[in-house]
Amino acid sequence: MELFKQPKINWLGKKWLFVGLSLLLFAIGACSFFVRGLNYGIDFTGGTIIVIKFQDTPDWGMVRGALESEVNAAPIIQSYGPAAANSVQVRLQAPLGTGEEYERDKARLMASLRERFDPGHVAGELLDFNDVGAFALKNYLLDKDPDGYRAQDRTIQEIDLYYDGLAARLIDYRSKNADGLLLSFDALKDAGASDAVIAGLRQNFFVGPFAIKGLESIGALVGSDLRERTILAIAFSLAAMLVYIAFRFNKPIYGVAAVIALFHDVLITLGICSLIRKEISLTVVAAFLTLIGYSLNATIVIFDRVRENLKLMRKESLFNIMNLSINQTLSRTVVTSALVLMAAASLLFFGGEVLNGFSFVLTIGILIGGYSSTALLCTVVNWWDRLSAGSGAKSSGKKR
Repeated sequence: MELFKQPKINWLGKKWLFVGLSLLLFAIGACSFFVRGLNYGIDFTGGTIIVIKFQDTPDWGMVRGALESEVNAAPIIQSYGPAAANSVQVRLQAPLGTGEEYERDKARLMASLRERFDPGHVAGELLDFNDVGAFALKNYLLDKDPDGYRAQDRTIQEIDLYYDGLAARLIDYRSKNADGLLLSFDALKDAGASDAVIAGLRQNFFVGPFAIKGLESIGALVGSDLRERTILAIAFSLAAMLVYIAFRFNKPIYGVAAVIALFHDVLITLGICSLIRKEISLTVVAAFLTLIGYSLNATIVIFDRVRENLKLMRKESLFNIMNLSINQTLSRTVVTSALVLMAAASLLFFGGEVLNGFSFVLTIGILIGGYSSTALLCTVVNWWDRLSAGSGAKSSGKKR
C-alpha cells in the first residue's frame, strides 16, 4: 500500500529545521526535568497507594485531613476512574509495615477514614461488611448457621462447603456487581443470600459509606533497587541495539546513529512526561522498552533500503541515496506508525487508569520515533560520511 506516489522530499536538505525542532523539544524537557523532576511512582520511591470508593462525591479536603497525620508530607489525591464512580486514589509517602504491622497500619488508616466519614460507627461493635474478607465472613456464617444446615443433619464437610461457597459469592458480588461498595444488604439476594442470611448480616454488620478497593505498599529500599535495575535494563538494551545494527550493516556508524535516534525518542518522551507530571511506574518503563524496540524496527527498514540502493547506485552521492531511501520507505513508515498509533491511542482513551501511563508513553513515543527515523536518522550517517571523507563533496550532490 502506497500513500505517497514517488515523493521527492529533500529530508537531509532540511536537516537544520529538524535539528532545531529536536533541540527545542530537548530544551523544554530538560528545563522541566531540572525544575520539576520526574514524578516517580511508588514502584521507585516507596510508599502507599490507596484507592477509596465512596457512596457520594468525596470531599478531597476531608480525605486529606483524615490521612495527613499518617505521613510527614501531605497525601497526593486524584480522581480515579469516571466521576460517577466516586473514587479517589491517595498516594502516601510512607509505606506500610509487613506482617502483623501491615494489618495494624491498615486498621489505623481505616480508623482515620472512619472518624471523618462514618463517625457513628467508630465505637460500635458491628463490622463493616464492605471491609470484611471472605475468610472472616465464612467463619461468621459457620458460627451462626443462618440457613439451619446443622438442623438438617448435614455433615461437617457439607456445611463447610456450603458456607464457603456462599461467602465467596457474597464477596464476589460486592467486588464485581457493587464495584467494591455494597449500598444495601437487600442487593445480596441477587448473589443467592436467603432472607435469614440477610437478617443475620444486618444484626452483625453494617454497610459503610466508603471502602478501600485497592492498597499497594512498597518499601523505599525496594523502590531504589527497582530504579537502578530500570536504568541498567534500558542501558543494556541500547548497547545491544548498537552492537546488532553495527554488525548487520558492517559499519559502526549505523549502530551509533540508531542509538542516537533511540536516545532522542526516549529523552524527549521522558521530558514530556516530566512536563505534564505523568507518573513513572514499572508499566511506563515497559512502554519505554517497547518504544525502543519499535523505533529500532523503523530504523532497520530505512537502513536496509539505503544498503540496497548503495549497491544499485554506486555513482550516486550518499546524500541523494539517503533522501531516496527515506522517500521510498515513507509510505510503509506512515502506515505502520498509524496502525500502531491507533492501537496505542485506543488503550490511552479506553484502557482505564492502570494502562494509562503505558499507552501515553507509547502514543507519544510512536510519534516522536516516526519523526526521528524519517527526519534525523540519516543525517547522522551523512554527517559522519562527510567528516570521514574530509570534505562536503558527497553531501553537495556531486557524483562519487
